[in-house]
Amino acid sequence: MGDIVVLVPHDEGMSALADVPGISPVRYDVDGELPEAAETAQVLVPDFLATQEAVAMTAKLPNLQLVQLLSAGAEHWVGRLPDGVALSDCRGAHGGATAEWVVAVLLAVYRDLPRFVRAQDERRWDYHYTEELAGKRVLVVGAGDVAENTARRLAPFDVDVTLVGRTARTGVHGIDEVHDLLPHHDACVVIVPLTDDTRGLVDARFLAAMPDGAVLVNAARGPVADTDALTAELTSGRLRGALDVTDPEPLPADHPLWTAPGLLITPHVGGSVPNTMRRAYEVVAEQLGAYARGERPPNLVENGY
Repeated sequence: MGDIVVLVPHDEGMSALADVPGISPVRYDVDGELPEAAETAQVLVPDFLATQEAVAMTAKLPNLQLVQLLSAGAEHWVGRLPDGVALSDCRGAHGGATAEWVVAVLLAVYRDLPRFVRAQDERRWDYHYTEELAGKRVLVVGAGDVAENTARRLAPFDVDVTLVGRTARTGVHGIDEVHDLLPHHDACVVIVPLTDDTRGLVDARFLAAMPDGAVLVNAARGPVADTDALTAELTSGRLRGALDVTDPEPLPADHPLWTAPGLLITPHVGGSVPNTMRRAYEVVAEQLGAYARGERPPNLVENGY
């Protein structure tokens, strides 16, 4: 039996997978024709943050058995693959960078950095007191890799972090407790995958449970939050926020979120740093190494076996 043919969209991936036993990486162009090896390919690695258009590619791969993502988010793929095709995500690759973004925007909001930048643009000396991150109580909804990285990075700032997961366990509250926990926290960081259970999780009731002046940080996916409810709370000035994701995305130029007071928006860049691909392919190499040995990839999301 020969090596497993893996379609790879980057030269960096070709290098990262070259020495994985049992794997034969083949480069393909995400915007071009598939190579001849696609006929025998068992594994597809889609481009980073590939969207629904990339799912159609699986229909052109008659021997496909596994889709291995470069992103931790799998919402565009879950439930959309052909029968018998498994799905594995890239959990563990982007947690540090995304957590760093969370800390950065919390500092920016509390230290009022957007206002100071605007004053600088106007050459105006806008001296005023700000809040500080130290001593804040932060509720992190999500208890996976990104959440753990976030808690670890917030600890040096003397932040009291509470984790919320799908189910309760040692050191983690269950999601059924979230509405009782929200009133007792200064900020809420949402870091959950987009699923049927989490779509619209941050709704009017969720937001109403947050105390006046609290900060909502969405580092998950845009549809995790109800955009209308979020816009209403932010526009009123009762809550503040930082969003790396929106619904819709990209955010239209005339959307009211752009002008909501106390809101910092970044264009889905939480994990977009120079070492993103290197770390992603390190995880991919581990996943495909297990697959080549006949084992289940540790990050399996959907089991097509």
